[in-house]
Amino acid sequence: MQPYFFPYIGFFQLVYASDKFIFLDDVNYIKGGWVNRNRIMVNGRENYINLNLKEASPFRVINTILIHDNRPKLLKTIEMAYKKAPYFNDAWPVIESVMKYEAATASELIIHGVKEVCKYLDITREFEVSSETYAHTKGLGKAERIIAICEMNNANHYINAIGGTAIYDKEFFLQHGVVLNFLETELVEYQNGADCFVPGLSIIDVMMWNSKEQIQEYMTKYTLV
Repeated sequence: MQPYFFPYIGFFQLVYASDKFIFLDDVNYIKGGWVNRNRIMVNGRENYINLNLKEASPFRVINTILIHDNRPKLLKTIEMAYKKAPYFNDAWPVIESVMKYEAATASELIIHGVKEVCKYLDITREFEVSSETYAHTKGLGKAERIIAICEMNNANHYINAIGGTAIYDKEFFLQHGVVLNFLETELVEYQNGADCFVPGLSIIDVMMWNSKEQIQEYMTKYTLV
C-alpha cells in the first residue's frame, strides 16, 4: 500500500492481517488522495488535516516529495480538538513524537507514523519499503509487480484494500500461484463526543476515544473477500 498520513483503521487492519507489509513509496503521488491528509473531528464536525508538501504533483514519485512544514499548526489543531478526550494522555505522546520526527521526505515521516502507531498497539510485523527492496520491479504493470514481489517472498497470499477490487483480478493472480483477497473493514461505531458518528476517520480519532485494548479488538473486525 502507498504510505498514508495517520490513515483510518482499515489500513492498520491490513498490517494486522499480514506477515509482511510493504509500503509502496516509489509510485506517483495522487492529488486528492490520502498520502498527506486525513480527517479528524473538530468541535463535533469532521475536518481535514493536511501535511503540506513542496511541489507535490501526479508526475512526481511519492518518496521524492518534501514537507512544506506546517506541523506545529497541525499539532495545535489536533491538541485542541482532543485534549478532553478520555485517552488523550495515552495517544498524544505518540502523535507528538511522530510529528516532530526529523524526516528527509514526507513519505519517510508518514511511514514512521504508521510504524509508531503499530508499536503503540503492540502490532509487530515485518515492514519493507518498495523503493529500497523492490526497485527493480518498478517497470512492471501494477498486478505483475505485486506478483513479482510475492514470488520474491515465496508468498502465495496477497491481501489488498477493498478498493483494489476495481483494479485487480483474482483469477489473474491465481494463474500465477497467488491467492488474492480484499479486506473489507467493519467500521465499529464508538463514542467520540459528536452528535453523529462519522466512520472512517483518522486513527488519531480512534486512539483518542478508545483504549489500546479496545483498538486491538477492532483490529479483528474485518472480512477477507
